[in-house]
Amino acid sequence: MNELHPDYVTKDSPRSVPATVARFTELIIQHGMTIFAAIDQAAAARDAGLELRETVLILFGNPKAGTPIMDAEPLAALDLPLKLLVWDDEGRTRVTYLSPAVLAARYGLPGTLIAPLAGIETLVDTALTD
Repeated sequence: MNELHPDYVTKDSPRSVPATVARFTELIIQHGMTIFAAIDQAAAARDAGLELRETVLILFGNPKAGTPIMDAEPLAALDLPLKLLVWDDEGRTRVTYLSPAVLAARYGLPGTLIAPLAGIETLVDTALTD
């Protein structure tokens, strides 16, 4: 799926890390989903006296989509809500997320349960092209 790790999809963003995070935040809210957290991991590192490239983890989703998955397979809660990692890769802003197909295979989920999560791909493509 990509050169970094086979379970994850990584795409380049034409925007800076903060602008990419802002774009995702806007789209997630527009699509009626919930942002459960946006963790600035670089800021947390700075608070601990360490350095880390710009790295923001966005946890988001829709309980109507995620709850049936976690009900069918409780351990899927380890991978839900959905996560987007927006990070700086030597001057390139990148966006990485777990492939919905990998999530389905990991927990043996039927297509009917996983289908709503496939929307992450459209969300990412929209955020990176508009």
